[in-house]
Amino acid sequence: MKKLNYNPSNADHTLFFKHSSLGGVIVLLVYVDDIIITGNDEGEIKNLSNCLAQEFDVKTLGRLKYFLGIKVAHSSKGIFISQRKYITDLLTETGKSVCKPAKKPIDPNQKLCMTNEEISIDREMYQRLIGRLLYLTHTRPDISYVVSILSQFMHQPKECHLHAAY
Repeated sequence: MKKLNYNPSNADHTLFFKHSSLGGVIVLLVYVDDIIITGNDEGEIKNLSNCLAQEFDVKTLGRLKYFLGIKVAHSSKGIFISQRKYITDLLTETGKSVCKPAKKPIDPNQKLCMTNEEISIDREMYQRLIGRLLYLTHTRPDISYVVSILSQFMHQPKECHLHAAY
């Protein structure tokens, strides 16, 4: 990316950007084997796509529709993102699809700590749940704090941690 004069983002090491000579901006985001290229300089986007195709086996899927559990809808008013399907699938998987939503992400008086008296739960199941909740923080910043707290117990989760996650 440096050869093509793209700058790495200070906030995310998988995000690169470039200001084109025409005053446009091109952004490239890499996640494992998925790449998103966007910007307002079509010529530079095509140039970048061609350069990547020379180095890698690239398949262009067209306009972004779904990425990392986020649905991307395009309209004349702009771009709208949603994780509705992701949330519905998560609720179904956890058996919580008929539950009522909570007014707050966590009871502010609830104290979560590591005690030996609490019953241990399946660590892999808890880690998967917290990982899935981490994806939700992209569109649901209101749960970021509680998910960060719950992730502190991923090495030895207890029933109280799972209850708080639910």
